[in-house]
Amino acid sequence: MKHRPESGNTTEKSVVILISGRGSNMQVLLEAELPCCRIAAVISSKADVPGLDIAMQHGITTQVVAHRDHPDRESFDAALAATIDLYQPDLVVLAGFMRILTSNFVAHYQGRLINIHPSLLPSYGGLDTHERALRDGVKIHGCTVHFVTPDLDHGPIIIQAAVPVLMDDTPATLEERVLREEHRIYPQAVRWFCSGYLSLEANGRVLLNRMKQPGAALIAPGLE
Repeated sequence: MKHRPESGNTTEKSVVILISGRGSNMQVLLEAELPCCRIAAVISSKADVPGLDIAMQHGITTQVVAHRDHPDRESFDAALAATIDLYQPDLVVLAGFMRILTSNFVAHYQGRLINIHPSLLPSYGGLDTHERALRDGVKIHGCTVHFVTPDLDHGPIIIQAAVPVLMDDTPATLEERVLREEHRIYPQAVRWFCSGYLSLEANGRVLLNRMKQPGAALIAPGLE
């Protein structure tokens, strides 16, 4: 990963990425030119997943904290936090990490724990987002990067990307189109954080001091 300091903050930030599988968003982050970011480790909740191999191919330290080795969520989260804290991260990134985290774990990383979700939150939290969006007949769908809070998939929103839902979409085709946007906005959110442009205020509002808002509307289907 290349590091090119921006004007906001030249201090390199340490990042730990959590995965549970293939880690496509993790791979995009590893391959992005993220200024001021250093990926300290990739930690998986499962052994023998493709994401670990991808991380090792990039020369990134990997660890496994297997949820199956722990009797409950609390003991798993405690072991996970102990492993994460070995790397003293400024930011913890969930990239396909398929575990519900306890409130104590989330509080420990408040303001430095982010996730990406395949819907335009607060709509369609949880699983099967594309199937549900198609069933409801929505015309605009997308993805969201947000700070993690104990309220699942409802943390303060950092950035979103929207795509039109096409008449012949299936869950698979919609997922593919949304995933392309995930791969665009997740590196952007991490870049903002590491460059010092993004923070979470005490009142729960996201502060982004470089935000550009063109004000254009997205209408789907388009007007004639």
